[in-house]
Amino acid sequence: MEVAKVPDDAYLLDVRELDEWEAGHAPRAIHIPLSQLGARASEVPTGEDVFVICRSGARSASVVMAFNNAGWKTANVSGGMHAWVAAGRPMVSESGGEPYVA
Repeated sequence: MEVAKVPDDAYLLDVRELDEWEAGHAPRAIHIPLSQLGARASEVPTGEDVFVICRSGARSASVVMAFNNAGWKTANVSGGMHAWVAAGRPMVSESGGEPYVA
């Protein structure tokens, strides 16, 4: 899924690790690091479209494949946070400083 096609009110699941998340993320994203996703999968809704994002799109692609095979409706955000920034989509950081893709 191209970044431009991700709805503003989408359920956006960010699977990057904590240091990447803290550096910068989409304002409404839900953070569940890939390393915790197996144990926390029940937190991801099954009744709505879930857009999965990471730094470049590789980790999120593997999550999408696994989740879709398990019955979720998920889509990979192509290009990840790098594409998100390039498209001019908003970002925030946990520190309040200038957000960036780590």
